[in-house]
Amino acid sequence: MEKGNLDEDRVIITFINTYKINIAEAFKNMYNVQFFERFTNDLKLVISDLDANELVAQIMDNKWETKELKQRCRHITTVLKKFLPADYKEAIAKILELLDYVETRHPDFSAIDDQKFGLTLEYGMVLDNYVEQYGLDDYETSIKAIERITQFTSCEFVVHSFIIKYPDEMMKQMLVWSKHEHWGVRRLASEGCRPRLPWAMALPNLKENPASIIPILENLKNDPARFVRLSVVNNLNDIAKDNSETVIDLVKRWKGESKEVDWIIKHGCRTLLKQGNPEVMKLFDFHSIGENISMENFQILIPKVQVGNSLEFNFNLINNNNTKTKIRLEYGVYYQKANGKLTKKVYKISEKEYAENSTTPINRKHSFRVITTRKFHLGLHQIAVIINGNEFEKYDFELIE
Repeated sequence: MEKGNLDEDRVIITFINTYKINIAEAFKNMYNVQFFERFTNDLKLVISDLDANELVAQIMDNKWETKELKQRCRHITTVLKKFLPADYKEAIAKILELLDYVETRHPDFSAIDDQKFGLTLEYGMVLDNYVEQYGLDDYETSIKAIERITQFTSCEFVVHSFIIKYPDEMMKQMLVWSKHEHWGVRRLASEGCRPRLPWAMALPNLKENPASIIPILENLKNDPARFVRLSVVNNLNDIAKDNSETVIDLVKRWKGESKEVDWIIKHGCRTLLKQGNPEVMKLFDFHSIGENISMENFQILIPKVQVGNSLEFNFNLINNNNTKTKIRLEYGVYYQKANGKLTKKVYKISEKEYAENSTTPINRKHSFRVITTRKFHLGLHQIAVIINGNEFEKYDFELIE
């Protein structure tokens, strides 16, 4: 049973574990001399007259070091086009031939199960970018290429471009892919139509009306592959942000079908649970707290927190019911924004049954360690305890240098 790790996290962890990279190393540096040596050696097997030195020289030009990851991918693809057949269909034939070779020559790259993405991320980002850049006007050829490439890497970003241009055709294709024999293609059926896929082109039509996504998720909710189920989770969570009633309806229909499906709908509702949606709370047995559940003696140990350190706080959770009670315990941090306003983010403490007539001391630390995904602003912040979606009093603290 999954423990709640999100799909995006697993992809990054898989990549790091597979290629033993230093976690601090920029992803853009995966395109290095060693990669191009391997890549051109493979290309020579399908392009016999390939001038590998010239290809690499044009890629690693005098502006190479200034390019970021996406710029490097696009630049590699642009240069590669000069060395592939001019006709798009013929170029794709060479790419598919390359994949056939790689699958045979490098068995570790073959996506034999859902424990890893098969082909290296470097290969995949170049090949699917080629389809996106040059294949939008050749639907049939590109769809066949995507179906093959995604068995080695992941083509969800490319698929978004095709959904924008061919919305009806693509959603029908995604439904077909949801029954494909290869788990990577089935995963693409869900991941590729996520309305809010991070770092991807927006899909406004699916954000407004996700009806065409639902049959795909229906086909995949019991999928044997973990990566596929995780994608269903993330798709549900995306849909819930714009169409909560659609997801609530699915929860009502799917709940109790199996442990695996119950896990999917629970984590697919994570945003609604953090929002304290009353209907969702009730569906997952987090009932109104009434007068018998409360908190007391809230304390912030150090009200001035230095950036890089942690906020420490504690309180007592009171359950005065005469029976054990299921409680979802969270806290919200109101972060200072650049414009002086506060914005809330919710963090879970626990989700379990608390003993009858009990007082439970809760101690917690919240880190303000500098990370790339959040910029801290000094000044007033606030924190509040949340019990079964009900937020209690907010307490002030200050973030300082």
